[in-house]
Parts: sequence; structure tokens; C-alpha cells
Amino acid sequence: MSTEPLGLKGDDLGSPYLRFERQGPLAWCIVDRPDSRNALTSAMYFGIRRAVDLLNRDPDLAALIITGTGDTFMPGGELRGREPDRWLDFPDLLGNDSTPFEAIRRSPKPVVSAVNGIAQGGGLLIAMLSDVAVAGESVTVRAPELLRGIADTGYAAYLPGQIGIARARDMLLTGRVVTAQEAEAWGMFARVVPDEQVCVVAEQVAIQICRTAPQARLHIKRIVNDNYDRVDRMTFDALLFNEEMVEGTRAFAEKREPDWVPEPFRTGERL
Repeated sequence: MSTEPLGLKGDDLGSPYLRFERQGPLAWCIVDRPDSRNALTSAMYFGIRRAVDLLNRDPDLAALIITGTGDTFMPGGELRGREPDRWLDFPDLLGNDSTPFEAIRRSPKPVVSAVNGIAQGGGLLIAMLSDVAVAGESVTVRAPELLRGIADTGYAAYLPGQIGIARARDMLLTGRVVTAQEAEAWGMFARVVPDEQVCVVAEQVAIQICRTAPQARLHIKRIVNDNYDRVDRMTFDALLFNEEMVEGTRAFAEKREPDWVPEPFRTGERL
């Protein structure tokens, strides 16, 4: 019996906005949705997870590099209700079971992120949970979930272990923008390089990792990654699509502030 997901064959990632490209032992997962600045649909989240599965099932592949096109890595999930690649058989793919975060964190083979521009929300989590994230000098990041009414317990578990509790509070509770230089100093990225060198350096890093002993590397990676806290899946799932998330995502789509913002603090602009 085939283990391929329904309708997906070979290197198909299930979305026209994702490409799986092979370059010898290296594979690239390229996010390419320029008309929406690489916002991730549900199918795209699933497709990135599938790219990790393709890597680990194929003996001819040694590592995966994830990157975006243009000046955006990934800004997180599509919040405007525009999902032109929606699967009819799976109308509500969005959820922790279809996201790639834990697949990247626990991938036996190396996963490297080449962060080429804006990285927010789920896109920043993908970069953080990669074995190494190489970012361009002009990259900016943020975790805007609370501005959208989303109680992202993944961020609450991962970010303090990555950058410390005080900085995690600052990022999560304010949703502020962080520069690549700040992110590197905080430990969010391993390397910051000139923008035009991001993919070249990411490839060099992937090759360097592939020169290490696979079994020994697997155990070291597991021990290091256990420094993250446990993700509270039940809370995340229970609050997904609740009234705050509905209002937060509607406000984003309508380019306004959510109605929970006190009147004196409103600016008239989307958060």
C-alpha cells in the first residue's frame, strides 16, 4: 500500500506556491507566493512539513534548505481568508497536526533556513527550529500573534528557551519588530550575513553539518532541542478560531485595529 498522501506524487508539495528542488544531495524548499508576500496557506504549511518527510525518506538526500523568494522569507499564515490552493478534501488543514514545526525540530537529517527577508509568525518559528538559521542583514522579525488574537503556545514554549524569558516577553507581549542584528545577538539566528550571500552561506552550512556523523549528530540534536519547553497543544487547539482570533484576523484583513484596543490607544492603522 502506498504511503504517499492522497493526490501527491514524487516531489509534489501539494501547493503551486512551493517548490522542492534537488541539487545533488541537497534539497531546497522554496516558498514562492509573491502576490501575497509568501503568506502561508494551510496547504503550504503542510507542504513544508512534507518537504521534511521527503528529505528523511530519501537515501539520496542529505539535507534540506528552506528559503523564500523576493524580499520575504515567510510572514506567517494567511489571515485574509485567501487560500487559492485549498484542498477540497481537507478544508481546515490549519492546526498543529499539519504544521512543520515539530517535524523540523525532530528531523533526523539537517534542516537549514536561509532567511532572506521578513520572517514573522510561523515563518519565524520555522527559522528558529531549523538546525541553523542564516539571515540577511536587512531581515526583520516579529511574533505578532497576540495582535491577531492567537494564543500561540508554541511561541510561549520555544521563544524563552531560544532568547530568554525577558526578551520573549518583550517580543510576544508587544509584537515589536526586531532587527537581524538584535536577533543574532539574542540567539535567534546563528549567523547574519550580507543579503546577497544568504543562500550561499546556508548551503555551506548544510554541507558542513552533513560532514558530521549522522547517529552521533542525531543524539546531540535531540538533547539540545530538549531545552525547549513542552508545547501546550490542548490550549492552542482549544483557543484556535475563538472569538478573539476571529476578530483579530478580521481586523487584519480589514486593515484596522481589533475592537479590544482601548479607544485612547488607537491609531487608525492595522497592527
